[in-house]
Amino acid sequence: MTFPAKSLIASCAVLLSACATQAPLQPFTTDGCSLFPDRALIGKADWCTCCVAHDLAYWRGGSAEQRLQADQALRRCVLAASGSRELAELMFTGVHLGGGPYFFTPYRWGYGWRYGRGYRKLSEGEQAQADALLAQQQPGPPAQCPLPR
Repeated sequence: MTFPAKSLIASCAVLLSACATQAPLQPFTTDGCSLFPDRALIGKADWCTCCVAHDLAYWRGGSAEQRLQADQALRRCVLAASGSRELAELMFTGVHLGGGPYFFTPYRWGYGWRYGRGYRKLSEGEQAQADALLAQQQPGPPAQCPLPR
């Protein structure tokens, strides 16, 4: 008996998805503004706290709508911190194009969970797990960046 390729691919995706939710959420990590400066090279503008808040959202993951909201919040925060609409748009575009859950990167959407989770709203149990982990971990930012307000 042979299986159509689409059925085999769909079965593998379901199995990978099931495995991804079995692993516990990893502790929160942040590097500030991944692959981007944390602050202006000239002047006093500093948007690192915006990136740490964005990392918290990306670590936890969730739905595609939640990701869009996190990316838009980053854009608003960077605009307020820097006064530069161009910088805010550049950072929004960068994270929105490069931070999807399907890229095997340490800064992807839902990076606290095992790769393969994709876009999926957290269950009540997963939400409680994330909240408890943050409460016990008391995550701090990189040494060069203060906690978000």
